Amino acid sequence: MKMQNRNRTALFPYFVWIALFVIAPIALVLYYSMLDLHGNFTLANYKKFFSTIYLQMTLTSFWYAFLITLFTLLIAYPTAYFLTKTKHKQLWLMLIIIPSWINLLLKTYAFIGIFGLYGPMNAFIEVFGLNPQQILFTDFSFIFVAVYIFIPFMIIPIFNSLDKLNPSLMFAARDLGASAWTTFRRVVFPLTIDGVKSGVQVTFIPALSLFMITRLIAGNQVITLGTAIEQQFLVAQNWGMGSTIAVFLIIFMIIIMMLTGQKKKGGRA
Repeated sequence: MKMQNRNRTALFPYFVWIALFVIAPIALVLYYSMLDLHGNFTLANYKKFFSTIYLQMTLTSFWYAFLITLFTLLIAYPTAYFLTKTKHKQLWLMLIIIPSWINLLLKTYAFIGIFGLYGPMNAFIEVFGLNPQQILFTDFSFIFVAVYIFIPFMIIPIFNSLDKLNPSLMFAARDLGASAWTTFRRVVFPLTIDGVKSGVQVTFIPALSLFMITRLIAGNQVITLGTAIEQQFLVAQNWGMGSTIAVFLIIFMIIIMMLTGQKKKGGRA
């Protein structure tokens, strides 16, 4: 009995944290989503979300989040794999992680200079006799910068899964006649799928709600749910509609977390 009371006491700060910084903000967003511009109770915001413009915006957000996650995974998985084969893998991993410590806004402004009309990217293009191109405010620049920012977060869980993989399993597959591709497809990838799921989770969910990179790098060419929330709160001053979009964004995030969550599988040894 004393042990149970002690455990409850130890968990009390955790419950307070959850109540103040998880439940309360979500409840507040839900409350504002049911208010109109004059503070009156209404469900018109939810009805408006299912209009063509917001449904199209939702599909656009998912499409860009999918592309960002896909390109990040295609770069991060082989990078993490080769890192596990290097001699000083922890050092190389640290060098990849260090750029993520830099403020996101500073990195975004750095890419504005790189992709600018008189930036180093266009200077490189001019070497080949081509005219300067408008690289900023395009889908390419937006996806490129987002992938660069999310790569460390994708590499870390995949690297941890690959690093824990028993090499004898791959040697056994090769001894049994499996090709390198078959070994990867039937042995390596299935055993590291939890790391891939974690990487997809920490990439897809933030990519779904991007607004600062979208605004500074893509301009008005890319409008996502994140930029829509920013516009509703800061420009239109329509907190009700902004909160409604945030409610659906939270629902989408929960669904994604459930789909990419790691499931414990029981069985006999």
